[in-house]
Order: sequence, then C-alpha cells, then structure tokens
Amino acid sequence: MDILISNSDSRPIYEQITHQIKNQIINGALKEGDALPSMRVLAKELRISVITTKRAYEDLERDGFLITRAGKGSFVAARNVNAIQEEHLRQMKEHLSKAVQLALFASISQEQLSDLLNRLYKGESI
Repeated sequence: MDILISNSDSRPIYEQITHQIKNQIINGALKEGDALPSMRVLAKELRISVITTKRAYEDLERDGFLITRAGKGSFVAARNVNAIQEEHLRQMKEHLSKAVQLALFASISQEQLSDLLNRLYKGESI
C-alpha cells in the first residue's frame, strides 16, 4: 500500500492517509477483504505517531471503508456504493469550490462558468 505524506499539504497527516486509502479503495487498488497494515506497522513505515494512524483508521471505519476485527486487524469493507458516491461528491465539491474561487478572482461570470461545466460534462472539447 503506497501512502505519501507531504509536510507542505495543508491537511493534517491523518486526513492525508484517510484520503489516499479511500482513493485506493475507490480505484480498485485495494479490494474487499484486503488486509491493511496494522496501525503500528503503518506508523513505523510513515515515521509518524500510532495515534495518527489510529485516527485515520477510525475515520475510515466510521465512513464504511474499513472493518476492524479484534485481534485480526483492519480489512477493506464490502463496497458500499453510498459511501463511495458520498466520497466522490465530497471530492467534486472540493474541486468545484476551487473553480468558483478562481472564476471569481478572474471576474468570470456564473453563466460563463456554468456554460464551461455543461460543455465539459457533455464531453465537448474546449
């Protein structure tokens, strides 16, 4: 499992871990039933606190991406279509917020931005 931690990222380390594991599950790199490294092993590999990995795993379990079995470890949960769709929506909102901020900065109207989005959605070249 590849996880890269960036000190220049504005998100806390546990959020970086959570985001990357979610993406690996959504993209199919991690499949249902795959075992994740223990919290201690991951913390050692990333040279971070076990508390940080614990927080990431707890968030992933809360969001339905992991199942933790006492004494056995953490595993990728069965594909939860709703959880995956919610994660996609969260990511889209994040990207669209950045697009809106850039449009406002560049004095691009809502109509122009909406037209651009509609064209992209239809697969038109821009």
